[in-house]
Amino acid sequence: MPRVSPRAASLLLLTLLGCRRDEAPAECAARFCLTLDAPGLRIALSRDGNDLLGFPADGLQLGLRDELPDTLSYDPWFEDKDADYVSVIEILPVEGSPGTWRLRFEQDAEATLTIEEVSAGNFALHLKPDAATAARAGYVRLRPRGSSSEGFYGLGELFDVPEHRGTRRAMQLELDLNLESGYNEAHVPVPLLIGTRGWGLFVEDHHPGVFDVATQEDTLIEITFGVGVDSAEGLRFHLYAADHPLDITRHYYETTVFPTLPAPWALGPWVWRDESADEAEVRADLQTLRELDLATSGYWIDRPYANAVNSFDFDARFPDPEGMIQLAHSLGFRMALWHTPYVEEKAGELHQQALDEGWFPPVVPIVFNNWSDPIDFTDEAATAAWQSLIGRYTDIGIEGFKLDYGEDIVPGLNGGRLAWEFEDGSDERTMHRRYPGLYHQTYAEMLPADGGFLLCRAGTWGSQAWTRVIWPGDLDASFARHGEQDTNRDGETYTAVGGLPAAVSASMSLGPSGFPLFASDTGGYRHSPPDKELFMRWFQHTALTVVMQIGTSTNDVAWEPTAENGFDEELLDVYREYTRLHLRLFPMLWSYAQALLTDGRPIVRAIGLAYPDLYGHPGDTYMLGDYLLVAPVIERGARERELMVPPGRFINWFDDTIIEGPSELTVPAPLDRLPLYLAEGGVVPLLRPTIDTLSPTDSPDIVDSFAEDAGALYARVFPGPAGEFELYDGGVIGQSATERGARLTWTPGSVFTQGLLVELLGLDESAESITLNGATLAEVASLAALEASTTPGWVEEAGHLWVRLPAAGGEVVVGR
Repeated sequence: MPRVSPRAASLLLLTLLGCRRDEAPAECAARFCLTLDAPGLRIALSRDGNDLLGFPADGLQLGLRDELPDTLSYDPWFEDKDADYVSVIEILPVEGSPGTWRLRFEQDAEATLTIEEVSAGNFALHLKPDAATAARAGYVRLRPRGSSSEGFYGLGELFDVPEHRGTRRAMQLELDLNLESGYNEAHVPVPLLIGTRGWGLFVEDHHPGVFDVATQEDTLIEITFGVGVDSAEGLRFHLYAADHPLDITRHYYETTVFPTLPAPWALGPWVWRDESADEAEVRADLQTLRELDLATSGYWIDRPYANAVNSFDFDARFPDPEGMIQLAHSLGFRMALWHTPYVEEKAGELHQQALDEGWFPPVVPIVFNNWSDPIDFTDEAATAAWQSLIGRYTDIGIEGFKLDYGEDIVPGLNGGRLAWEFEDGSDERTMHRRYPGLYHQTYAEMLPADGGFLLCRAGTWGSQAWTRVIWPGDLDASFARHGEQDTNRDGETYTAVGGLPAAVSASMSLGPSGFPLFASDTGGYRHSPPDKELFMRWFQHTALTVVMQIGTSTNDVAWEPTAENGFDEELLDVYREYTRLHLRLFPMLWSYAQALLTDGRPIVRAIGLAYPDLYGHPGDTYMLGDYLLVAPVIERGARERELMVPPGRFINWFDDTIIEGPSELTVPAPLDRLPLYLAEGGVVPLLRPTIDTLSPTDSPDIVDSFAEDAGALYARVFPGPAGEFELYDGGVIGQSATERGARLTWTPGSVFTQGLLVELLGLDESAESITLNGATLAEVASLAALEASTTPGWVEEAGHLWVRLPAAGGEVVVGR
């Protein structure tokens, strides 16, 4: 039976970190508290006196073995069955060390627990076995209890569902022979779990780990890390509390690092082909995109374009790469290249140089690519040599890279090690997660000062410092869900990695996990080409994400119909509309991107995370920022879909239909439209309707570039409860509904200095009076006339009221 020491018994309850009390049962004075009840053997995280997360006596456990052989991987996904897990039986304060406690476990195991308050609602804990126990403790387990009714988010990139109740999640790549890919697709595991009641738990460790989320009991979260022979270092973890679950990620960033944003133009749209035929094809694509008026900011060349993988040159099919890049820049495109951390033997002298100079890790057991061992980026000389080679491309105008592969290092296989060794002395036990970050850092340091563009396949906690944008790798060109049986064009059955539904899930899971920018291959990759319906549904979704990129494994572009893809003029017209919508959303998206560097809030927000009181967690509906409700259509043939509507009124972006929540409705979803709604009180700032690119151009006569001319700011507003939108340049758009109409305010910032055109939605009556700063505002003849002029005015057109405010800003009052 657990017992309480005399010293602990004399202090019936210790509320740590500024909220200490002895025998008096007074409430903790702080809003967010971490309490340690020594007699009760319990730790609790609370907000305003209400427990959010509790650790009972078995909440901290050590997994003991008779010995810790060096040959094991200690991967808890399957390898901890022979461990004996022991719980805490006594807690003693350590004299002279405030916030440090000695924990006695069953079987004579001991450890210290150190607790530190980092900031309000942010607590750091370190559980460290003593020397004798460390020789037996191959695993550390956390078993907190939450609520039976809350949802759970975070944990990185997931293809099945973004909410984790009832799932078991590995923090590393694992074999999964049921999937066509042969592994579990854990490219971006992040050991951060967020409860919708407003708490977070982050494990600051790179060893193999598993999160078991309420599979055993509806309140139990079981987190196991295989520290193995490194057990003397213990386990560091963090507990977070906030008023809203969207604010937990800020604490996580404070613990690790806030993301590094790419250049503004990196938000796209981007276009690429999986196999570029030659330079002539690239040049033709660039010209065609402009001739067909398809809004695009960037173009990357996937392989092959060089004489070998990472030979850092262009082959004979690209006779004038500098001229090609110059053409791209002239037409308002930024250019990027596909890359990997290998150097193929076909690279000849370069491959031999890598061998001679020791660019590869000293010990390599097996690799999962067709080209070479990975470059050892812990070796300073190898990294410097690699960066000098990258400079061959950046010196001629390449400003970004799609960084593929780099996931050869895994913890082991079937419980045994696949032993690696790197120049800095590290091995696969932690490098399986650290390596992608080192790989990305090597390229990130070579990017332009504006941040450039990195599109990365893998990552983990902390690598958001270098990993600009995540893409999910090779999803299926289908509507198949992750793990679902599907059939290819030859009638063969396979278990899908996942298609469009997986892309939607990944976009929703990554944001709260610390990777706010995500871009899936629009149309899918495996089993390409996509057909017309799939491609349309996919680009409708990616247009309503932060970064948009379009490409497939069969080189499909919207303007090239084939018998296999079935593309046509209707598709091209809708594609043109949605790519331009994505580009026009730049002021909103970039404002949220800049804001998250302070508030940490994800931009793509699952409905169940954004509105935790709904107690619903659909995996196909999200908020894009504060005001846009996005409901992608992820089922073939669907022309309507179910929608969980959050509290409040929402107006359809395309047809002004108003819906109200909280409710569950069936809403129309014709092929050319995804359900998209603007919340009442919402403001969406936009670029002008003619915009072609975010990138600079020296051809302003044919390319409308934001970088060359920010132009007048546009905004869509659904007047409602008073609120405002603060833009990244310091400008502020305010709105409120009044008894007889609406009120707008505009304070210009440093970028948008040419006035504001506001489109007011949801006004059910025509305006009777409109004033600007108290003076009557003149009506103009048409919207075209209002857009062409810099003079303030207003017009009603197609049931919407348009108002132009001057560059100096002001207040508009609309009366009905």
